[in-house]
Amino acid sequence: MDVRTLCLAVLSAGEASGYEIRKALQEAPLGHFQDAAFGSIYPALLRLSDEGLVSGTALSQEKRPDKKVYSLTSSGERALRKALMVAPGPDKFRSDFLLILFLADRLPPDFILDIIDERMAEYEAHLEEMEDCGACLEHPGKRFVHGFGQAWYRAALDYLRENRDCFAAELVEMKRRQEALDDETHKEVGSSRGQAMAAATSVLIGE
Repeated sequence: MDVRTLCLAVLSAGEASGYEIRKALQEAPLGHFQDAAFGSIYPALLRLSDEGLVSGTALSQEKRPDKKVYSLTSSGERALRKALMVAPGPDKFRSDFLLILFLADRLPPDFILDIIDERMAEYEAHLEEMEDCGACLEHPGKRFVHGFGQAWYRAALDYLRENRDCFAAELVEMKRRQEALDDETHKEVGSSRGQAMAAATSVLIGE
């Protein structure tokens, strides 16, 4: 979703500063499935303000610069609804964790086990946090997405638990075979060099 729509979406829950909008997009629940670069939020808010979709109010703060708080206008509410009525594109999933596992045959098996265990602990923590998320259950849409998130984390956690040991065993076996192949190649190279040196010595002696 574009950053303009994300700003409108956050403001639909109440007024917020640019910093608070960014924080809302980093933390749960929105942070689990949306993101916006911090540097893109303020330009987006400026354009939204120029278009009359949000209004900004400067609030004075003691010993600090004024804080500008934005709120959604009626035009902004209509713009948000219009943006949300567009059929969504395909989900894009990016994961450094999965890239590492994709290339796991190049890495030590112990390291792979460590990052899998760390990720399982992370998923367990997310699930525990979501169990206590009473505010997520206030509205049907939030409740539905909350349940979807729980199902996703449980499925990922179950997969890692069920396949962790087998995956590690495969990596260990692959590493063992590669080391055996490397040893055999090393021996063959050494033997070939030895034969070449012997032949050269014979030639020299013969001469």
